[in-house]
Amino acid sequence: MKIRFGYVSTAISLWDSSPSKALTFARYSQLGKEERKEKLLSVTAANLANTKRMLHYNIAHQLEIYRMSSSIVPLATHPEVMWDFTTPFRDSWLEIGQLVKEHQLRVSFHPNQFTLFTSPREEVTANAVKDMGYHYRMFEAMGLAQQSYINIHIGGSYGDKEKTIVRFYENLKELPLHIKKQMTLENDDKTYNTDETLLACEKESVPFVFDYHHHMANLGELTLEEFLPRTFATWGHTGQPPKIHISSPKNEKAFRSHADFVDVEFLKPLLSVLHNLNVDVDFMIEAKAKDQAVLKLIEDISKIRGVKRISGGAVEWK
Repeated sequence: MKIRFGYVSTAISLWDSSPSKALTFARYSQLGKEERKEKLLSVTAANLANTKRMLHYNIAHQLEIYRMSSSIVPLATHPEVMWDFTTPFRDSWLEIGQLVKEHQLRVSFHPNQFTLFTSPREEVTANAVKDMGYHYRMFEAMGLAQQSYINIHIGGSYGDKEKTIVRFYENLKELPLHIKKQMTLENDDKTYNTDETLLACEKESVPFVFDYHHHMANLGELTLEEFLPRTFATWGHTGQPPKIHISSPKNEKAFRSHADFVDVEFLKPLLSVLHNLNVDVDFMIEAKAKDQAVLKLIEDISKIRGVKRISGGAVEWK
């Protein structure tokens, strides 16, 4: 069994490296016409440059898994802005995509919690479609649209989970098929547990991104041994290893909050089942310490008997 590791958005070991530098609509509105355009371009240019810095950092550390920032382009979906963010940066987008391809990296996006398909309000669904389209266009500009995934949660229950899940299936029909093909679903820590999310993935032929920490905070009836093989099966058509989100609780009182680093003891029940199943997987680390948490976790897991570190960002367990 091989495990590859990655992190979210920003390597905090690098100075001033955020790929999520912001421009609020309030600030944008205060600027003149030419200043608005210049500001959109300058912030996007900085975020693209820092995304490239992240990729070079990952390549140097042999970290093959990376979640890109959803905030690379400021105001990309704002109804009063909606600007062309691909043409001015054509070469930068393609350069990022080329780095990903050359080094066989696995990249993804994870839109915020407002991108959902369970709301009874039509405008929420329309905005979700728009936001998914924005993420898809970024992958398209990189030349990665057919190989990279956009991960979301099912959403809220609105007081009636049975009716809401039916509405989820109906609302999801609004998402263009070519974008839906690059969508994954993740279980959450309060509403839709592993069992429910897995069923939705099986019904819609969507890969299931299993979040272990969320699972432990919101248990279903199925055991790890029961649902993990089904989870892995949802990835069968993709040609990619299943992806698992990894974090551990900040403390017992704040169980749902992510700690700075990952407690390997918290992971051991999952690691044991994965070892028995002997399936290659990718771990996306969602700890607060980002890249530092990844590198520490790789070292900690490498100390388990039988585990061998085979690169800067991967281990093998025979």
